[in-house]
Amino acid sequence: MSFLRSLAGFLCLLSIAFSASAAAAAAAGLVLHESREAAPAGFVNHGPAAGSHTLSLRVGLASNNIPGLHDKILSISTPGSPEFRQWLSAEQVHAYVAPSNETVNAFNAFVSANNIQTTAASPFGEWVTISLSVDKANALFGAQFTNYTHPRLPKPIMRTLSVSLPSELAGHVDVLHPTTAFSVPRTGTLSMGPSHTFPTQPWKGTTVPANCNVSDANPDSAITPACLQALYNIPTEPATHPDNALMVTAYLDQWAVIDDLDTFMERFRPDYPAGAKQTLKVISVANGTNPQYPGADNGTEAQLDVEYAAGLATNVPIQFLTVGGDDYVADGADTITYLTSDPKPPTVVTTSYGVDESDVPSSIATKLCDGYGAVTARGISVLFASGDGGAGSDNWNDTGSCDVFTPNFPPSCPYVTSIGSTWGSKPEIATNFTGGGFSNYFSRPSWQDSAVEAFLKTVPSDIAPLINTTGRGYPDLSLQGFNYLIYVDGITTPISGTSASSPSTAALIALVNDQLLSQRKPALGFLNPFLYAHPSVANDITVGRNSGYYCPPKEEEGTAAATAAFDAGVGWDPVTGLGTPDYERVLEAAIKCSPW
Repeated sequence: MSFLRSLAGFLCLLSIAFSASAAAAAAAGLVLHESREAAPAGFVNHGPAAGSHTLSLRVGLASNNIPGLHDKILSISTPGSPEFRQWLSAEQVHAYVAPSNETVNAFNAFVSANNIQTTAASPFGEWVTISLSVDKANALFGAQFTNYTHPRLPKPIMRTLSVSLPSELAGHVDVLHPTTAFSVPRTGTLSMGPSHTFPTQPWKGTTVPANCNVSDANPDSAITPACLQALYNIPTEPATHPDNALMVTAYLDQWAVIDDLDTFMERFRPDYPAGAKQTLKVISVANGTNPQYPGADNGTEAQLDVEYAAGLATNVPIQFLTVGGDDYVADGADTITYLTSDPKPPTVVTTSYGVDESDVPSSIATKLCDGYGAVTARGISVLFASGDGGAGSDNWNDTGSCDVFTPNFPPSCPYVTSIGSTWGSKPEIATNFTGGGFSNYFSRPSWQDSAVEAFLKTVPSDIAPLINTTGRGYPDLSLQGFNYLIYVDGITTPISGTSASSPSTAALIALVNDQLLSQRKPALGFLNPFLYAHPSVANDITVGRNSGYYCPPKEEEGTAAATAAFDAGVGWDPVTGLGTPDYERVLEAAIKCSPW
């Protein structure tokens, strides 16, 4: 996850020699859609892409009533509203997000006139895939597709610094991807990186640690499910409601090994029924897989997520959504498509992957964020790890910049609940790596106004110029995130990061939902308006701070210098949000404000 790289400096329209076949479609002129001054640091230009190469582009068609969807989400998620928690069906969501007949007709006329192959990419019709040559794409969209390489990408990618739309599509197309979106993975070799970046030293203990107060002064301490149950009053009794699944998403070819999950449960949940096996429903989207062969390289994130989801949400059905591909836009769109159209969706979803907000053109971020809004309208709580770059960037070593704070996406989207990290318990302290800050794309939502305004009064004068004070602030909550013990590839291993905090928080929310559903009350759904209306459900964290931007390391030193960013304080802050949730208080508030 990296940040405010030099995004979107508008370029003069590129001079294109239109082909005869495209001239008719382009005759009415082109409207600049998006541009950027240059590729981000680390990308190397290798010249124009071969004109005969076939491009596959995702087209996000304009939905017919996104403002109406925004209003509906606010109404059904705000305590005290007559519509509170009257979550929508797939058909009701479809009525808002499907493109209008005018948009569909305009798009169909365009692809027909230009002999472009199309494939439906979503059941509601808002996403379509088109296939065409580079030459044709350059001509029709005023682009210049170019080959780029990056040290952490396995192969060259094709991108353009500017893309336009034929005038007949202006207002009908929200997204054309991949065009101007560049993304650098934090780890691995693909476009989206797991949020945890701080594996600790190999675990040398042979027994489950009794000391949960993780700190430098307690080297033998570690976090286990029992620690989190004790710290946050999370019950150990099995959930009973069958229609209350907790979904863990998996990208980057991450897999979850069932044998490792079973061993984790045997070791860290000895109270779990003897001989019982934790069930994991694997759901594949876009040819996602979940192989079960040994090897930790592609399983650490997945094991962390499923082990703490299952290890805390006792007897809650766990779903593992494995999404194929290596592109964050396609992965996000495919996930949203599945959740909005699923006739029986989970009640909670946790995701531990993301990118720098500045790596995502605003059109894409907005389209995906609105998609997550549609997901929450179904009554699904959408949780994201807030990132591990502090207020700076997980990709600090690629930014080439030392003078900006960089928000993370999707954590910066107002329709997701962003989860930061803490450590210790006497007192509980904000970790320095916890992602937090203010969006440069999304304005501050009304439900967050008073909490954020109170914090902004405390921001030092040297920090204020580095942030967008009118942007959506994140995270919303936090949880322990340092030195979790997991079982992966047959070995007990400690791991740290907001990737640990998010699935653990999701488990707590799933257990609250179990109680609500068992009492014939609706699930929590979109959490944020409820949380900010009831801040006392969280333990306010007032100690600690996160790091700011990182200066690239000097070659001879090999280390990075980080500025200080935000301090945890009384009330909401962009380090720990509202604080760490207490299960009993969340449940009590949820029942009291339940509409029936």
